[in-house]
Parts: sequence; structure tokens; C-alpha cells
Amino acid sequence: MSFEFFAPCPRGLETALAAELAETAQQRLPPGALDVGAEVPGGVHFRGNWAGGMAANLHSRIASRVLLKIAQQPYRSEQDIYALAREQRWEQWFSANETLRIDITAIKSPLRSLEFATLRVKDAICDRMREKSGARPSIDTAFPDVRVFAFLTAGDCTLYLDTSGEPLFKRGWRLDKGAAPLRENLAAGILRLTGWTPGTPLFDPMCGSGTFLAEAAQVALDIAPGLTRSFGFERLKQFDTAAWRHLKSEANTARNTAQSKVRDLHIYGSDISDLMLEKARANFTRAGLGNVPLKQLDARNMTPPEDAPGILVANPPYGERIEVRGRNARGEARPTARDRDEDGEGFRRADTDAPDAEFFNAFGDALKQRFTGWRAFVLTSDRKLPGQLRLRESAKTPLFNGALECRLFRFDLIAGSVRQRPAAGAADTGNEA
Repeated sequence: MSFEFFAPCPRGLETALAAELAETAQQRLPPGALDVGAEVPGGVHFRGNWAGGMAANLHSRIASRVLLKIAQQPYRSEQDIYALAREQRWEQWFSANETLRIDITAIKSPLRSLEFATLRVKDAICDRMREKSGARPSIDTAFPDVRVFAFLTAGDCTLYLDTSGEPLFKRGWRLDKGAAPLRENLAAGILRLTGWTPGTPLFDPMCGSGTFLAEAAQVALDIAPGLTRSFGFERLKQFDTAAWRHLKSEANTARNTAQSKVRDLHIYGSDISDLMLEKARANFTRAGLGNVPLKQLDARNMTPPEDAPGILVANPPYGERIEVRGRNARGEARPTARDRDEDGEGFRRADTDAPDAEFFNAFGDALKQRFTGWRAFVLTSDRKLPGQLRLRESAKTPLFNGALECRLFRFDLIAGSVRQRPAAGAADTGNEA
């Protein structure tokens, strides 16, 4: 049986996710198990059988979730949404014994209250389940067994059943995040955008808790990102245990084969904070990544970890890791901003209105003077960063870290003087928001 799926992802990574899903289909599944469809802002549609949906959960490093499409229909009121949800055969997917959570997102919806619409979907499902089984499922917004998503446009309501459970960026290995955490799926998508491949030197001079490095090491060691976690589809009635055992067995074989062959990852990190490096090492141990060389070092004093040129990638937080323990010159804590993602996950980032100009000037000098032949990629919410580095960007890609709009700047570090800035618009790989 073939199903329709939707895989949301961080905005800006839709093309990267589509390419990743196509690779999963080609390399790990029989023909027809997963067929990639249209890219839309915020995600990718695909069709496939149950094994294809499970494989997307297991192997996607970029998707935030894998949602199974249940129904789509025009609506004009909350009663229309109730009727649509009420007529779906939820009893074929789960029982009244499972706890339930409903989430609604909307673009240009005419409804006055999304909270009321959420209640109507909940009521419809519970009424349906009571009619069919004599019992209603309980609601658990924190740790539900089953999640139902509704997406509203100006005229259509689409109902999805979540097959992932916890968001897919939660790989199950990272306990210590530290300041300005970077989601794992955003880091994986950025690595794909850089063009990095295993065997090419990769260096993160402000590695923090090691997200870029861990994601790269898992790619090099062919460790499926979902290999050690559980998924929502395991609690659904349609769960195919035999197909799941086969997928996990193949993933374990691929990991063991890669680990027996790879001796040197060519992946390196440094950070000014010894506390952050301790967190990174603990994360690497939990992720089963072995020895990733780490060094306590101010990024202004960095040097290439290998003679061969490679890829430098960084997500520099202002104030937090530049000054050890997040203190300014007077020993005061820097102000911070809080953002919250679509799953309610809070994350903290240093105040973007107070960049450290001296630090970035010196960091730019280190890039120009010591990293000739390298390509540097820097993720930042500050569009003025190239001026502070005194470097001309070769490209810039709009990306979102949760609710925070960022740019991924690429710098091609050629020999000689700094290149002249290209004509207006020529360097942008995406539209300015």
C-alpha cells in the first residue's frame, strides 16, 4: 500500500532534504518504496510504502518529522474541520488506550482561534474513538503516544498522523547543549550545503558542544541518525515489525562495516571554553563516535589542522563562548534572547545587537592569513558579519535556526588580496527576506 508523506525541515533546506530522501530511496530501498515529490517552503512531499516512511525516519538527517497524510478537504469554519476529523478511521491507526496530542499550524487561515480549532479536532477524534470502541483516548501534551497535526491554509485543512514521535533532530545522544545550541538537523543540512564529503578535512573552531562535528562523524561512519532512538510509528497499529527489524539490521551492518574501514575521520574542533569541550567529548561518547580531536583554543589563534585544504564551518555565538563562561570584560553576564521552535523547544542565543568587532576582525585575519585554499562557512543572524571579518562573501544562503533568521555565508579563501565584492545580488543563493 502506498501512502502520502510530508517531511518538514528547517526553512532553507528543502532542496537538501529532497536530495537526501532521493539518496535514501536509491541506496537503501527497493524501487517504489519512496518517491520524492514536490518541495514546498518548509518541507518536502513524498510517496511510499510503510517501509519507505520508516526508512525516512531512520536515515534522514535533515527532516524535522515524517508526517503521514490522512485527509485534505476545503473548510470554512471550525465545524467543517470537526466533520473532516470525525469521519477519519483513526481506529485503524491507534486505540483509545494511547494518549493523544493535537497540534495545528496555519497560514492565512480565516479562523479567529487556532486554540478552538485544536479543541474541535481533539473532540472529533475522541468522539470517533468513543463511538467505535466505547472509550476516549486521554490527552497528554508532554509525552503523548500519538500526535495528530492539522495544517490550515486560507481554504484547505490537511490532517496528518505523526510517525516520528520526538522531533527527528533529537538523535538521542546530546544531553549537554550549552549556549546557543544548533539543532542537529540544521547542522546536517549546513554540512550538505558546504559540499563536505567524508575524507575532506573539516574544522569547527568554535565547536561548542560539538554538533557540526558529531553530525559529520556520523556521516563518515555511516551511522543512521535514528539508530538508537524510538519512533512514533512503533506505537501505531500499522507498525510492520519485520520490515523495521530488517531496516535496523541493515543500518547496523552499514555502521559496523564503515567503522571497520575508517581509521581517520579528518574531523577537528576547538573552542575557547574547556567546559564546552568536556560537553562535546561526553556527547561524542554517547553517540559512539570514538576519538574526534578537540583542542582548547581561542579561534583568533587557530591554525589549519591539516596541510591539505578543507572545509571550515562555524556558528559563532556573540558574547557567550567568545568570552569564557558567557561573561563580558567586567565579569557580567551578557544579555540573551530566547526563541522557541515549532515543537515548543526553547533555545538561547546571545544578544545579536552586541557583536564583538575586535574578535571578528581578528578571526577574519586568521582566515585570510592561515587558511588559504580553504572554504569557510559561517552561520550567523548578523548580516553585517562579512564587514566585521573584512572578507567578501562568495555566497549567502538564508536559513532559519528555529524562529531565528540567519545567513550561511561562504568565503572562498584564495591567495592574495581579498576579492572585490561581486555585483549586487550575484552572491546571494536565496532571496532576501
